Amino acid sequence: MIHSLNLKAYGKINLGLDVLRRREDGYHEVRMIMQTVGIYDRIDLEQREEPGIEVETNLHYLPTNENNLVYKAAHLLMEEFSIKKGLRIKLKKFIPVAAGMAGGSSDAAAVLFGVNKMFGLGLTLKELMDRGVKIGADVPYCLMRGTALAEGIGEILTPLPPMPQCKVLIAKPSVSVSTKYVYENLHADQLRKDQHPDIDGMIQGIRAGDLYAVAEKFGNVLETVTQKQYPVIREIKEKMKEMGAVNAMMSGSGPTVFGLFVNPAAAEAAYEEIRYGSFADKVKQTYLTNFYNNKEVPGNGI
Repeated sequence: MIHSLNLKAYGKINLGLDVLRRREDGYHEVRMIMQTVGIYDRIDLEQREEPGIEVETNLHYLPTNENNLVYKAAHLLMEEFSIKKGLRIKLKKFIPVAAGMAGGSSDAAAVLFGVNKMFGLGLTLKELMDRGVKIGADVPYCLMRGTALAEGIGEILTPLPPMPQCKVLIAKPSVSVSTKYVYENLHADQLRKDQHPDIDGMIQGIRAGDLYAVAEKFGNVLETVTQKQYPVIREIKEKMKEMGAVNAMMSGSGPTVFGLFVNPAAAEAAYEEIRYGSFADKVKQTYLTNFYNNKEVPGNGI
């Protein structure tokens, strides 16, 4: 039996996000292109003799009880399999919080993967994904990772070929966005046809390995709500494109903005400008990274 594990929980961006309708159960039907990026949280799991789940984080404002998704993930499996031993979870956050990058969902996915391995539960990746959706719609994708089409509420996943590699500049403005507010104020049936992204065209570009074709199809219908409320999102997008991004867009419900760069020098210059220049007082976190497509270890790379 394994007594400790060190895990990496990778964040994601949405290369395309369309909302088709609001379902009777309150959830929204979506079609999204999901892509893992190289920013990750660190999670250390340590088995304990004393029963119970203990959570520690490096951010004082995060809950350390059942309101944290890592706690929920551990409790889900430990209760189902009647695990009597205890578990200590040390969570070190780097992925921006409440930023449209599925940080919490990825942390939960890592804990599901880790508890399964630590206690020898023998669950397959598919079985973990089936359980993960009970915690959050993005958790199954965060277990699978890579490039994928997500449908339903986000849990119906179709793997796609890896995106061509490039530099990804990520900037999280100094504002907080409620995903619930964004979806409640989105009226998908009132959007113009040209406001819905061409997800099928984007898939064609991915299958062709054409970064420019994919970037040309960028679209996120949630921008119609979030960007209107926070104009800084549009400003960052325009700055990234001005400085050489092939294209730039908001991820998820926001407020995080990302830009794709094929020129590493231009990416570095844009990173310096947004982090230390004219946007220094408007942006809380800035990262320069790559797409992450390694699937050698199912679940989150140990």
